[in-house]
Amino acid sequence: MNYTYILRCGDGTLYTGWTNDLEKRVAAHQAGRGGKYTRAHGPVALVYSEAHDTREAAMPLPARGVFSSVTRVLSSIESPLLVSI
Repeated sequence: MNYTYILRCGDGTLYTGWTNDLEKRVAAHQAGRGGKYTRAHGPVALVYSEAHDTREAAMPLPARGVFSSVTRVLSSIESPLLVSI
């Protein structure tokens, strides 16, 4: 299984990513080993995840050029900022 996920960073910004092991990836972000952006803007908390059958489907929405679901996702998250690395 592959996952799209959104993290809320310590400064209130949002970070999107994808992984095939959600628990391990979130733990890596929380430990400061998940990515350059989250290292600089931690700590992080998982605020959204969505399971997908393929890696391509799990790629973050902006990276796929699919914005129709962004409104639905962001409506359940309080911050207006979305960062995709």
